[in-house]
Amino acid sequence: MHTSDFERTGPGTLAGRYLRRFWQPVYESKKLPAGRAVPIRVLGEDFTLYRGETGVVHLVAQRCAHRGTQLSTGWVEGDCLRCFYHGWKYDGSGLCVEQPAEDETFARKVRIASWPVHEYLGAIFAYLGEGQAPPFRPIPGFGQEGVIEVLSYVRNCNYFQNLENNLDISHVSFVHTHSFQRRGYGRSSVPAELISEETHYGLCVHARQPGETRCRTVATLMPNMLNLKQELKFGARQHIGWRVPIDDSRHTQFHIVHVGVTGEQAERYLERFQQRPEDVSDIGHKLGEAILRGELTIDQVAEHAALMYSDDDLVNVEDVVAQVGQGTIVNRQAEHLGKEDVGVILLRKVWARELQALADGRPLTEWVMPDPLPAGSHDA
Repeated sequence: MHTSDFERTGPGTLAGRYLRRFWQPVYESKKLPAGRAVPIRVLGEDFTLYRGETGVVHLVAQRCAHRGTQLSTGWVEGDCLRCFYHGWKYDGSGLCVEQPAEDETFARKVRIASWPVHEYLGAIFAYLGEGQAPPFRPIPGFGQEGVIEVLSYVRNCNYFQNLENNLDISHVSFVHTHSFQRRGYGRSSVPAELISEETHYGLCVHARQPGETRCRTVATLMPNMLNLKQELKFGARQHIGWRVPIDDSRHTQFHIVHVGVTGEQAERYLERFQQRPEDVSDIGHKLGEAILRGELTIDQVAEHAALMYSDDDLVNVEDVVAQVGQGTIVNRQAEHLGKEDVGVILLRKVWARELQALADGRPLTEWVMPDPLPAGSHDA
């Protein structure tokens, strides 16, 4: 199994077929009001996502079956979508229910593809695989009292670079120097010991810092999810993040975050989150790429705190510099991996095993979402 098999996720590719076997977030609920249709691209395929006037979300093919124009330019009528070009109308299952210039019996013979969707905690999930969708499984603990944040942003590199970054604890000591300092910490120490292991839910890396007896853990939930828990002074902040390919050169990071605050403290936290500018993630992306072009330095960006809404936004800039700085798709054949890369090495081994099983038609590992989610943090 070649590492390029991990990177390619379009229709018919091994990694694409594998990722399509799982529910994937594709859009933020708040960005899709009733009566709106939008074009989306996921795993190298184009789709039409729309919310009916009743509030129900539907996912159908990109193009009309008549003359192939883009359906997202049309009109939402009830729970149907009417094509902009000649007025053909489709319901949420993809069935054509009206053709203004044709006999009504012709319409029922036409159908475009549709896919199951599920709206959950402010995100829209889709199942893009073959056959019946598996049951949608809620995130353990996210139904408890607290505040829910939903964030998404695009990163201009292959999704697998971000997956590998999840299990690379050593990078924190250098990449996130400035964000650590803004949080009142010094530079994080390089771990004295790293242990990686496969679990029933995916992979995790345990790190022990010099002079410490306790370990901290970072977990990846297979196939493409990050679990991260931060213990903050006002309560726990649990992240679940997905790295979802747009195509082979870009991916979207979706984050659903549960913050364990209630009452007046929850109101203050939610008010601050709602004040977050919509384009702050785009600003972070632009700053990161400006650093890569040599127009800015990370020191200059970190000094201007006003550019960043929160410490997490500076973390985003730092990760853009590191991951996009590897190239659109990293040349893994030119790497020199060492003992600090135990998490990356294990991730590639597990993915190679699963893709080979898929190619051979053998059973795949049945990953089970842990309950409770594993504790762990990048913050010492």
